[in-house]
Amino acid sequence: MQNYPPLKTPTWRKNFLIYLVFLAIIASFGIGLAVGENIIQKKNAGVANANSLQENTNLNLVFEAWKKLNDKYVGTLPEEKNMVYGMTKGMTAALGDPYTVFFEPEKAKQFQEDLKGSFSGIGAEIGKKDNILTIVAPIEGSPADKAGIKPGDKIIKIDNQDSGNLEVDEAVSDIRGEKNTKVKLTIISEGDNAPREIEITRDTIDVKSVKWEMKNEDIAYIRLSQFSEDTVKEFTEIAKNIRESKAKKIILDLRSNPGGYLETATGIASFFLPEKTLVVKEDFGGKQPSNEYKTEYSPTLDQYPLIILVDQGSASASEILAGALSEQKGAKLIGEKTFGKGSVQEVVNLDGGSTIKITVAKWFTPKGKTIDKEGITPDEEIKITPEGVKNGHDSQLEKALEEAGKM
Repeated sequence: MQNYPPLKTPTWRKNFLIYLVFLAIIASFGIGLAVGENIIQKKNAGVANANSLQENTNLNLVFEAWKKLNDKYVGTLPEEKNMVYGMTKGMTAALGDPYTVFFEPEKAKQFQEDLKGSFSGIGAEIGKKDNILTIVAPIEGSPADKAGIKPGDKIIKIDNQDSGNLEVDEAVSDIRGEKNTKVKLTIISEGDNAPREIEITRDTIDVKSVKWEMKNEDIAYIRLSQFSEDTVKEFTEIAKNIRESKAKKIILDLRSNPGGYLETATGIASFFLPEKTLVVKEDFGGKQPSNEYKTEYSPTLDQYPLIILVDQGSASASEILAGALSEQKGAKLIGEKTFGKGSVQEVVNLDGGSTIKITVAKWFTPKGKTIDKEGITPDEEIKITPEGVKNGHDSQLEKALEEAGKM
């Protein structure tokens, strides 16, 4: 059995790569707007340092609007810092990208705590599809999972408040909360005629990411629920057990896996693909050379025929892994089209404790297929029906077992 060296501790700097071209603009806003006639001088200094601005870009409109609001607004103006936050949110919203988000200091601190991997909430990844808040996937065993939340569920209200105008991270902030407190979601599922309310009790979210079992005597079934810091270490032990078992083929279940660390996805691919095999391409839209992520170790499970289960809750790192193993190993994909989260975010600290999360790149499969908004289409599409769930049937897994039996 190959002993895999431990991956370097994943960092969000490595995972969500590293370019912010208009940081100087935002910094100049925060400094300049409170100091009268010095505004224009500081604004111009910011513009000089912000290489993303065109020479003819005119920021006077922003400062003119600020002055008119101060002079004429009949109500009570918010604190100046809150107006600055509002302008910064407006810049990110203008991009039309739900994954590029500005965090005020309090929410920035909360976001950083979430990245540490243990937090209180309902345990569901949330994204946007067709501009509607959508459940990407509930974490297996989480309060959301136990309450019956499914991938693709649309969130209409949070605690009776309409969620239509919320950005993803605002919704996450509203849903997250202290352990043993409750949140009420109004959701509508595919095929439903009307929304329904679900009350969920928040809990600490800290779920084991991978487990396995034998099925039909010679099939190793691996359930991978997320790509966390410890996943490769856990997978190494599982790979050892599989090699010592009677398994002759493998089913890898990536359903309702919302993703995680990019390094972890590359590490898992390393068990199945030859060393130095391309896993994913990262394109920065011409702002810097593309990156290629390749397997790092000699594989230990490459001799096993492989089937992968995916659904609309398979996102981000799950789509990277499924795409790579499909194209580079010929693994058969069974289930439903994946979510289509194929963009890369970088988190950057700003002045005063705020942060900004920016989409800086997009992922492409080894053969150059885009993942973002397109997703990965399975070789054989099988849907889970409500009737099947009621009767305890997993039609996707049943089909995978049938196909594995033919290998």
